[in-house]
Order: sequence, then structure tokens, then C-alpha cells
Amino acid sequence: MNTAFSIRVYKQYFNFASSHFMLFKDGTREPLHGHNYRVQIKGNALDLDDDMVFDFLDIKPIVREVCDSLDHKLLIPANNPHLHIEEREKNYILSTRDESFFSIPQTDVLILPIENTSAERLAAYMAYQIRDKVLMKFKFEFKSLEVEVEETPGQAAVFVLTKD
Repeated sequence: MNTAFSIRVYKQYFNFASSHFMLFKDGTREPLHGHNYRVQIKGNALDLDDDMVFDFLDIKPIVREVCDSLDHKLLIPANNPHLHIEEREKNYILSTRDESFFSIPQTDVLILPIENTSAERLAAYMAYQIRDKVLMKFKFEFKSLEVEVEETPGQAAVFVLTKD
């Protein structure tokens, strides 16, 4: 008989405040703006280890670390064909197809290996980061890991990462 268990973790400190702009298929972009993102996770397992899916005390600092890495940064997608990123001295020069350009100090920017900075792509990025950190530190992998990123109350995106 297959069994299934899960943990859901959503702490008040699972949050980050970041700015971004979306780049659309036609090369246009939305205005630069920010959100106070909130995050929650759900980890699933087929069975329990020592009567737990995974220890809450072990997962909370990992989620917090991933949130903190995104906090107070301009989030930029490295893999978007409509965005050109150039390093100049201590700044990033960002230019888009609509002929907008930004010069931002590198310390204020986080370039992410994603296609866009939508809540959906951020949820996926965070799921892989959490999975990798749990695997490296605890040699554990959830059967599936669900990450929800809420960009404004009542408006969230969810990504589910399943174990191959």
C-alpha cells in the first residue's frame, strides 16, 4: 500500500522585497516596479523517516536563506532574448528592445538563470534552489516540492518540482 505524507511551511519571515520588470513576447516591457513577495512550501514524501517527512527545524533556515538572497535586489532574467546585459565598471547596463536602458550598480542587481521574472519563474527558481540545498546538506529529496510565491495578497504562482 502506498502512503503519502507532506509538510507545509509558511512563516512570516518567508518573504522578500524586490523590484523587476516583465519582458513580453513582442519585446515590450512593463514599467520597473516592486513587490513584497511571500513564500510557502509544501514537501511530499511517500513514507516517513523517524515519523517525519522532514524536520521543520531543518527546512526553515533553507527557505529563509533563499528568500534572503532575493531580498532588496532588482531581479533580472539572464535567459531572456529581449534583454541585453552588459557589465561596465561596477554597473550593469540593461537594454531592451523598446530602446530603454538602465545603469544599475551591480550590488543592487541579482541576475537569475531564468527566462523572465514572473512569479511563476521565481517559484521554479526557488524550488530548484531549495531542492539543491536540502539535497546537499541532508542527502534528502522530496518526492515533490511545491513552492508558492505570492506577489500581492490573493495573487500567487505555484511551481511543483517532482523527483524523477
